[in-house]
Amino acid sequence: MAWDEWEQAKTRTQQDASMRLNQVASEGGGGGGQGDLVVHNDVLGALGNLAYGLRQQFSTASDHARQNTFDASVQLFNDGLDMGSALTELHDAWITKSGTLKQACAHISNHLDYSRAERAKDEVKIATDMRTADGDDLSVSRIRDYYT
Repeated sequence: MAWDEWEQAKTRTQQDASMRLNQVASEGGGGGGQGDLVVHNDVLGALGNLAYGLRQQFSTASDHARQNTFDASVQLFNDGLDMGSALTELHDAWITKSGTLKQACAHISNHLDYSRAERAKDEVKIATDMRTADGDDLSVSRIRDYYT
């Protein structure tokens, strides 16, 4: 791309408000334009509890017909019907897929619990690290002095 083509592309981009080069949009992104990640422990806890509850409920509900399905597949197979082996395959696939879903729910719940615990540790570390030599809390304006 020649320099003139680059300048033309920049001009077109500046005219098109929906496209921005080398900058973040002034609004959006869920953080009110600040770009900060906001974490609420109560929300993480509620989501973790939902995932755990879903796992428990699905574990119970998905196992209702397991034994009857297996017994029926064995009986059909013993009677010489091909449907028996097909039903066994269906039974095995259901066990595999439902196990995967239960593991995913447990993983989500565990990860949210882990995230909450790590965030709490980070908060304690930040609170204890941001102190003056005398042990007093470091004010925001004082913190800003270190970065400007």
